[in-house]
Amino acid sequence: MDATTTDAFIGAMRGPVVTRADADYDSVRSLYNGMIDKSPMLIARCTDVADVVTAVKFARDSGLRVAIRGGGHNGPGLASVDDGLMIDLSLMKGVRVDPASRTVRAGPGCTQGDVDHATHAYGLAVPAGIVSSTGIAGLTLGGGTGYLTRKHGLTSDNLIEADVVLADGRIVTASAAENPDLYWGLRGGGGNFGIVTSFLFKAHPVGMVYAGPVFWDIKDAQQVMKAYRDFLPGAPEELGAFVGLKTVPPVEPFPAEHRGKKACAVIACYNGPAEQGQAAMAKLLSKLPAPLFNWMGEMPFPALQSMFDPFFPKGMQWYWRGDFVKELTDAAIDAHIVQAQQVPSALCLMHLYPIDGAVRRVGRNDTAWNTRDATWSMVIAGIDPNPQKAGEITRWTKGYWEAVHPYSGSGGYVNFMMEDGDVSRLKATYGDNYERLVALKAKYDPENFFRINQNIKPMHA
Repeated sequence: MDATTTDAFIGAMRGPVVTRADADYDSVRSLYNGMIDKSPMLIARCTDVADVVTAVKFARDSGLRVAIRGGGHNGPGLASVDDGLMIDLSLMKGVRVDPASRTVRAGPGCTQGDVDHATHAYGLAVPAGIVSSTGIAGLTLGGGTGYLTRKHGLTSDNLIEADVVLADGRIVTASAAENPDLYWGLRGGGGNFGIVTSFLFKAHPVGMVYAGPVFWDIKDAQQVMKAYRDFLPGAPEELGAFVGLKTVPPVEPFPAEHRGKKACAVIACYNGPAEQGQAAMAKLLSKLPAPLFNWMGEMPFPALQSMFDPFFPKGMQWYWRGDFVKELTDAAIDAHIVQAQQVPSALCLMHLYPIDGAVRRVGRNDTAWNTRDATWSMVIAGIDPNPQKAGEITRWTKGYWEAVHPYSGSGGYVNFMMEDGDVSRLKATYGDNYERLVALKAKYDPENFFRINQNIKPMHA
């Protein structure tokens, strides 16, 4: 690749192209997960669809590997690539809400916080995750679970339409009416088939919610987890609640007397009147000992979505593992508690996110996202700001996962996988949808141009 070719590419782009010689190269290339350091040859900061097409064609003609960055929240660092081209969509942030049709069109660089900000003015929300800095693109393409999932399904279940740039530079629309096979694959199949440049979502009425965390001492964890397990199936779907094992953060605004304590937490959101939320939660809380603190209250939905942002800024050390869980047995709970008490850092955690309600009302073959019969999606995350603790939090996460994996179902949520996943893991995750995904890959990306992802290889590869 000579300077003339590169200069021509830079000249053809409306957005900036960052090179290794540029002063802002290190800041632009930095990733959410500080454990991962990659050095792309070029970073194409796209401002529109034409830029995306130009970047794809340049990479293909130059033989460069490409990685796609949307919101940039990807844990295993798949938003970048050494010595290749990062196609950076983070400047493409437009959001347009149509309150009459309750639809939202969002650009691929949007975080869920960007979408929440735009929709909240209309009393609407798109089901998304639990941290506002999460990129809406990667979240959607991998599935997407959060507080609204029990009532309204996965983020990908609320995807109506997507505009996609394919590996050959063509621009197509994927929906139930156009390219329905691609539409099927985008809903859970990850970034394997092209670059989505526009997402059209279904939105739902969400305004003020009754929500927040309730923390118990770790000595009560067994009782809390069993009660939560038994309570959830009968809880109204307006209540999204996950359970976690963690540490009370040793910072404001947490009570000084409880900071640093190992704990079990239920973090919940009731989408409806506060008194109804209180009544729903009372059925759980009445069966449990007094918590260390109960911070549930009425708040705007975006306030809940951004509640944990201060604890997880860009640049932390991250290592995570996930599983789908169909049954949370007493033995599994005991295994969790043993591992959780060995945390090497106050930010390390385990969460179990509900997979029920509306998720199960979609057939397992209706979208690429296959595990509709799970009860929870589990994540174990080793987190610390200190790079010197990277090895320790990685070993803890792997050890925890190995201890509880025998109690889990097959496969796991692709957005909770690191880059060390293998084909057998993806086959277990996608089940009887896997071969259909392989065929779809062969149709839309036969040369596996888009391979810096949780990769589904075309049949001949």
